[in-house]
Amino acid sequence: MLSAGIVGLPNVGKSTLFNAVTRTHKAPAENYPFCTIEPNVGVVTVPDARLTKLAELSKSQKIVPTAIEFVDIAGLVKGASQGEGLGNQFLSHIREVDAIVQVVRCFESGDIHHVSGSIDPIRDIEVINTELVLADLAASQKRHDRIQKEVRAGSKQAKIESAIIEKLLPHLDAGKPAITADLSTEEKLVAREFFLLTSKPTLFACNVAEADLAKGGANEYVDLVRKYAAQHFGTEAVVISAQIESELVDLSETEALEYLRGVGVEDSGVHDLIRATYHLLGLRTYLTTGEKETRAWTIHEGDKAPQAAGVIHSDFERGFIAAETIHYDDLVSLGSFAKAREAGKLRIEGKDYVVKDGDVIEFRFNV
Repeated sequence: MLSAGIVGLPNVGKSTLFNAVTRTHKAPAENYPFCTIEPNVGVVTVPDARLTKLAELSKSQKIVPTAIEFVDIAGLVKGASQGEGLGNQFLSHIREVDAIVQVVRCFESGDIHHVSGSIDPIRDIEVINTELVLADLAASQKRHDRIQKEVRAGSKQAKIESAIIEKLLPHLDAGKPAITADLSTEEKLVAREFFLLTSKPTLFACNVAEADLAKGGANEYVDLVRKYAAQHFGTEAVVISAQIESELVDLSETEALEYLRGVGVEDSGVHDLIRATYHLLGLRTYLTTGEKETRAWTIHEGDKAPQAAGVIHSDFERGFIAAETIHYDDLVSLGSFAKAREAGKLRIEGKDYVVKDGDVIEFRFNV
């Protein structure tokens, strides 16, 4: 299962957000730095309204959503790349996750201490990014130096790696994350083996006050983060109020929605964050439905039909014949599989079909 690490400076709301996302009280969330030492891990179901609709259509007995893993990682401080605070421990924990959700404080509060003494989300982001880039710069230079003997000996692989690192070093030295380096698809595949911290896909979670959430989450800090995320990472920023969300942990889904609507919000920001993280990880969902169950299955973007079938069972991939496919939107608009078949919307797809998010599929196989 792929995982996303929740990172940020101390006291920006990471552990509070982790508790909200996982609907638990696993992570201590106190008002002092390094409240979290060892990372907390939680498996989170991905909200998907399509499942309920399909289950109604098929009169399914149960619904099975898909899931991803979130990891709450200790707060980082300036100098972490040199071992300050819990630096080395922090960096090793980030290295183990597949994507990064960087929590940024976008609210004022005299009651909650900020490690830098003031609210400045761009400064906070750059503190973390600088430490990650510095760690990557040191690791890349070390790797480059180590393989030079192999390069001189004529190793083809070492020459390829050395050339890629020589592209990455000035990019990192300019303070830019590895993920934005101008590398070809083939070079990116090789660079993946370097396990650089800044090569991980990243999104930003803007932690706002309740009053801002009720206004659609807009405030001057959020606007700055959104602009920065787009310009420097080519990514998005999601608005959440970790404190409000954590208060919903002990409520049912219905009670939580009623509470949110009471403060002027239609849906949970945590739901948006989970869905955004799922897509950030390069994951997509196809659906199966019947009287027994309606289920969401996780695939990677670009997976073809046999690979998607293999997620259910290896026999499905090994003996794949075809995939009877219809997109969720078409099925729901027509109201039933019978009507979809009459309308010619049910398609038979072969081995080269790239499965799309929201496809409803029944596989044909023989082993």
